[in-house]
Amino acid sequence: MRTQVLYAREPRWREIAERAEELIKSPAFRPVKSEGRKVAGMLTLADGTSVFIKKSESSSWLRGMVMPISGSPAIRALKGASLLDAAEIAHPRPLAASQAVGRGGAVRASYLVSEALLDGDTLSRFALGPGEIMGRDARRRRRILDTVARQVRRLHDAGLYTRDLQETNLMVAEGERGEFRVWFLDLEDFRRLKRGAARNRMRNLVHLDRSIGRFLCRAARLAFLYAYLGGKPDRTEAREAVAEVLSVRAKMERRRSGEGAAPGTTQPRAAAPRMNSMRGQA
Repeated sequence: MRTQVLYAREPRWREIAERAEELIKSPAFRPVKSEGRKVAGMLTLADGTSVFIKKSESSSWLRGMVMPISGSPAIRALKGASLLDAAEIAHPRPLAASQAVGRGGAVRASYLVSEALLDGDTLSRFALGPGEIMGRDARRRRRILDTVARQVRRLHDAGLYTRDLQETNLMVAEGERGEFRVWFLDLEDFRRLKRGAARNRMRNLVHLDRSIGRFLCRAARLAFLYAYLGGKPDRTEAREAVAEVLSVRAKMERRRSGEGAAPGTTQPRAAAPRMNSMRGQA
C-alpha cells in the first residue's frame, strides 16, 4: 500500500501527511471521535504544535475503487474548504491531506490534517458550559444563537449548504470584545446549492433543529428561526415559515421511519417531532 499526498500547505506538512497513519497510532494522538470507520482527534507534534487529524476508511474494496472518481473524504474536504474560503466563511484551515492507495488503485483510507481550534467548543458545550451553568444566562445564549443563525444564513446566501448541519459540526468561541465566532466543521459535506436549493436550505435548518432541540426550549428554537430569517416576520409569514419547516421535517421523519422495512411491511408511525411544539408560538 502506498501513500499519496494530496495537499501540503507548507513543505513541513508533507511529512505529516505521509506519516498520518503512524501518528494516529502514536501516544501523541488523543482521539475525540471514533465512529465506525472514522477516527479523529488532536495530535501534538514534536515542536508542541497541536493539529487536528481525521482518518476515514473505505467501507469496501469496491467503494475504494470508486473513490478516485467520486473523490475520497480528504479530497472532498479540500473542495469544501475552497468553497468556504471563496465565501469568506470561517472553517478550520486544511494543512495537509493524503490517502492510502492499495491494489488496483483502490483508496483504502484518507487523512486530513487541519488547524486545531483550541479556543472553541461545539455549540451545545459552549452554550451550556460545565454543569450547564452558563446555559442559565438566557441573554448570552440568545446572542450565541443569533450569531449562529446569521452564519448559517450567510452560508446559504453564498450559495452553499452542508449535508450534515448538526450542532456538533459548529464550533463557537468568544472573542476579546465579547463577540462570538463560529466555524463550520466536517468540510467534506459542503456543496453548492443547485437544484432543490430551497429544499437543501430547509433540510439544513431541520437537521440543526433536531440536534439543538435537546438543550433548547421551543421559544429559543423559534427565535433561532426568526434570526435566520433576519427578524420576526408578521404573524402570517411566521406561521408559513414554521409550517414549511414542519412539513420538511415530517417528510424526513416518514422517510427515516421507512428505512430498513421489509418489502410489504409497514413501519410504526414515528412519534410527532418535537418541532411541532413551535406551531403554537408562531
